Amino acid sequence: MTLVIAHRGASGYLPEHTLEAKTLAFEMGADYLEQDIVASRDDELLVLHDIHLDRVSDVALKFPERKRPDGRYYVRDFDLAEIRTLKAWERMQADGTPVYPGRYPVQSGDFRFNTLDEELSLVQKLNAEHSRRVGVYPEIKRPAWHKREGVDIAPLLLATLKDHGYTQATDPVFVQCFDDAEVRRLRSELDCPFPLVQLIGENTWFEAATDYTALRSPEGIREIAQYADAIGPHISHLVDLQSVDGVPVVADLAGLARDAGLQVHPYTFRVDDLPPGFASFDDLVSFFVNDVGVDGLFTDFPDRVLSLLKD
Repeated sequence: MTLVIAHRGASGYLPEHTLEAKTLAFEMGADYLEQDIVASRDDELLVLHDIHLDRVSDVALKFPERKRPDGRYYVRDFDLAEIRTLKAWERMQADGTPVYPGRYPVQSGDFRFNTLDEELSLVQKLNAEHSRRVGVYPEIKRPAWHKREGVDIAPLLLATLKDHGYTQATDPVFVQCFDDAEVRRLRSELDCPFPLVQLIGENTWFEAATDYTALRSPEGIREIAQYADAIGPHISHLVDLQSVDGVPVVADLAGLARDAGLQVHPYTFRVDDLPPGFASFDDLVSFFVNDVGVDGLFTDFPDRVLSLLKD
């Protein structure tokens, strides 16, 4: 069985991480809903993709004086009450144009940001109403940066999960992070009972001090297996394109992970952002499910993936 993980909810159809997008992803049949976790100035955990507000909200209109010297508006500089006044928008580029032009129109709609507590309550309410067991898949965003800002969000995340009854390894929870030091800490110091996922990016993204090139090596994968249960690589890490004809072939990483006892949950499968080598979304999903043999996948379009898995 391949797990379908709704990446920021049904963000192919509604602004990311809104409760409306999460509800739609649940209704579409996703197995897990993702929550990216950041902290406000008053240490409230919010579900937002990153530490900035300016490209996903009207913060610059409501609080023009609150930008930092780099011109960005940071979640950490606002109290929860202030963030609740903002409208959540579809993601934009720095110039205000949409990242994905075919999605929900930017700078429109009446959506709000939500706390982790509110989202967990929603998931449990929907599960009870529909007799399902849809899981949650929180990501600890920029933990080292948050610590420099005066808040340690990992213990806050675990406490919030516990408040909602998530306490056992068998509960439907995965916890993920790009920072390998934080994933290790979750296991060794914080006694996290849930399966842990080491996210793998590119060093040029500056997500953490982690060396992702080293993590993708055979030695790196064996090291990950000592503290985590799965890897979350980018799609591109699992496929090579043949030099002559550009035909995709399976790269070594998935096999290395399986040999080390790790699950493989790549990101992100998008209808409107196909990687090189794939002519259609159907071809992309089929290759990763049938050829790569992934255990789960993150997608902005859970309905499309589920439809393909049923065929």
